[in-house]
Amino acid sequence: MRLLLVEDDVMIGAGVRAGLRQDGYVVDWVHDGVAAEAALDTEQGYALVLLDLGLPRKDGLALLESLRRRRNRVPVLVITARDAVNDRVRGLDLGADDYLVKPFELHELAARIRAVLRRHAGRAEPLVEFGEFRLDPSARKVFYQGRAVSVSGREFSLLQALLDRPGQTLSRAQLEERLYGWGEEIASNAVEVHVHNLRRKLGERAIRTVRGFGYVIGEAEAACRSGASSS
Repeated sequence: MRLLLVEDDVMIGAGVRAGLRQDGYVVDWVHDGVAAEAALDTEQGYALVLLDLGLPRKDGLALLESLRRRRNRVPVLVITARDAVNDRVRGLDLGADDYLVKPFELHELAARIRAVLRRHAGRAEPLVEFGEFRLDPSARKVFYQGRAVSVSGREFSLLQALLDRPGQTLSRAQLEERLYGWGEEIASNAVEVHVHNLRRKLGERAIRTVRGFGYVIGEAEAACRSGASSS
């Protein structure tokens, strides 16, 4: 799962990025509000934005207000040293999904990220369950047909992307956006390799191919089915 970290403090940013990478997240990091705005305008794969407020070039609250005014619904978790009640109220009223005051523990940040993503996906329960799948995002464990399945970090992220939108076909490009960050080399068949490995572990029909469109878990949308056959 891919996150955008907007933080100008080098030590804090490096620590947060390293900690979240250990939790399996792909983290792109920018240091000011203008760079963040450009990233969000050009990249569609971010699951969540971690936003500091005291940023150079464009303040975090101004960036947040601009995002929501342009109907960008990406979840935003504010991480800031501004602990005044008025600052928290204004950030939430401008469209932040949560607000965490520095200094904080990385395990609390990770828990808040999971909570925001659950709400954004319309779930209250901590596990992702669909059909014969059960995913535990906090422990990054996969269960299929009642058995535990060992998967790599990328394979877990691919499964989670598909299970967050059951029945919705995701293209190779959409999956690449969710699995890989800036500067990472992506082989032309990387997604196909991940899908092949998952099918070997889960069974051929666990992930379906919608020819000409991409991959899906569950019944594909009628629009895709009408224009392509599935396997």
